[in-house]
Amino acid sequence: MAHAYDHEMMRLALEQAHQSPPVESSYCVGAVLAAIDKRTNTATALTTGFSRDLPGNTHAEECCFIKLPEDQKAQLLADENTALVMYTTMEPCGFRLSGKLPCANLILNAGYIKRVVVAIKEPPNFVEECTGAQLLQDNGIEVLFLDEYAEAAREPFKHLFK
Repeated sequence: MAHAYDHEMMRLALEQAHQSPPVESSYCVGAVLAAIDKRTNTATALTTGFSRDLPGNTHAEECCFIKLPEDQKAQLLADENTALVMYTTMEPCGFRLSGKLPCANLILNAGYIKRVVVAIKEPPNFVEECTGAQLLQDNGIEVLFLDEYAEAAREPFKHLFK
């Protein structure tokens, strides 16, 4: 079930995707790592990221993890009233052509993300079948697709479909 804050955070992720420089070999994706306050049922964006936001062929979700300071992460994890959620405009990758660790594995390895909210599945342009969402679900992470954002999520990389 989607909450009002899910829509707010997804809109922020879409804004991030539009900051991604378009290239012919990759999608333009945006992500937000958010803290959900279970008492007030509100979300706070902790970090944001977009494709190629940081040096080294980085993905949006990867940038969110890199930007989260360790001391802030420790403080959040110690708070039982806080849940950390990843919002991303595209299904976290299950395989990377670059050989880097896929985003689905980064989420699993983090160990503290229990929910991922996604706008669209990864199209088959570069990897025939993305298995990121399935990998997350198979490991107990809730994956929620907000289909109403599909068109908006494709907009930043429409150059790939001309």
